[in-house]
Amino acid sequence: MLEISARKIAQVAMMGRELERAEGELRAFIDRMGEDEQAELVAVMWIGRESFFAEDLAEAIATAKSEASTPCADYLIGTPHLSDHLENGLDALGISAEDVENDLM
Repeated sequence: MLEISARKIAQVAMMGRELERAEGELRAFIDRMGEDEQAELVAVMWIGRESFFAEDLAEAIATAKSEASTPCADYLIGTPHLSDHLENGLDALGISAEDVENDLM
């Protein structure tokens, strides 16, 4: 399962929706994460955009680690529909993105 908390993923999704206002904050938030958390965040996004299936989470994480060639924040911020993909990824992993986001508010 994931070591990164669902709250952190939901926080990235929420900041991603307000990218124009919160890009600096989002970038700093992602940059403060460790390499493992960043790889898991990318893996959840990939699952949400259906590049991997939920049951392939470990493979997605390993791929995110091995293929990391740009800073994680740059990669994620440059990904269209980032927030939707993160929310879909959480849902695919059996974690209600809506519930987690509501807890943050």
